[in-house]
Amino acid sequence: MTLASLAFPLLRPLLHALEAETAHGLTIKLLKHVPPGPATAHESRLAVSVFGLNFPNPLGLAAGFDKNAEVPDTMLAQGFGFVEVGTLTPQPQPGNPRPRLFRLAEDRAVINRLGFNNDGHAAALARLKARRGSGLIGVNLGANKESSDRIADYVAGVEAFASIADYLTVNISSPNTPGLRSLQSQAELQSLLARLNEARARQRRHPPMLLKIAPDLGDSELEDIARCCDGGSVDGIIVSNTTISRPPLGSRHAGEPGGLSGAPLFELSTRQLARLYLLTGGRIPLVGAGGIADAETAFVKILAGATLLQLYSALVYRGPGLVAEILAGLAARLAHDGLTLQTARGREAEAIAHQGSSGT
Repeated sequence: MTLASLAFPLLRPLLHALEAETAHGLTIKLLKHVPPGPATAHESRLAVSVFGLNFPNPLGLAAGFDKNAEVPDTMLAQGFGFVEVGTLTPQPQPGNPRPRLFRLAEDRAVINRLGFNNDGHAAALARLKARRGSGLIGVNLGANKESSDRIADYVAGVEAFASIADYLTVNISSPNTPGLRSLQSQAELQSLLARLNEARARQRRHPPMLLKIAPDLGDSELEDIARCCDGGSVDGIIVSNTTISRPPLGSRHAGEPGGLSGAPLFELSTRQLARLYLLTGGRIPLVGAGGIADAETAFVKILAGATLLQLYSALVYRGPGLVAEILAGLAARLAHDGLTLQTARGREAEAIAHQGSSGT
């Protein structure tokens, strides 16, 4: 076990007694003083090779935890196969007014309306260049709220981080920047991807580029996404970001506006994942995100069509020890069922797409 996972049970009462965003800021400060430690031993059966990268395991840390690339190597040391930093915008911005981050403990969920608060490209780029670790790092790109040309902001992200990121994620699905999700429409998405691929082609390095989509897309919108992305315009798709929908919730914060993540998002995001897997015929690698909280939910994402996985919200309640628990459970499940990640991928996509996430 890592130092961070050992300390979490002791620190959790203190952290959860604080306002959610204050607790998160304190967590990042504490992690900056935790030595990354020795390289994590990874189970060979969990290794994944996709879009030209070799992942030691499929479980990654989703964007939003390490917005400013302050602790990527410390988080890799917890056992993650990769870490995605950001969302990063060209210029620093404060985000939306506080309070803007809420724990829904009864629902094992989180609502946020942070609004891409971050230190900007330059600060994060300097930190990434100063890294001494070697694990895989993705950079999640966004647009400034007051930008007059949001596509230009994404182009600036490609230009800034292509030289150092292992992959780039184009985040057009946050519900907390007004109008951003309109970039998911077919015409705007085609224009965005065309300009980003032109920018990528001009760089000396050409890192894989992923698209992060919302879980709230209708059938025709999801079909448009599939058409726009099939054929090589992106290397992968992350399904999904937070939801603006509200399934039944028990917390006093249930009515807060913003994006909902955590356990209540699992069914919706997994169903959308399976639908996109079927729409693309499995040709585009998909990253399953939204509601992963244990080995079983991770496994269902793979059955729905995920090549890679991401989590964040469950860490709020379970701490970093959850990573090793999920990986061990995932390896055990594959061995018990006589499957590999490759043979398990998409096996139940049809059932999950039409019946929800109860395919196992």
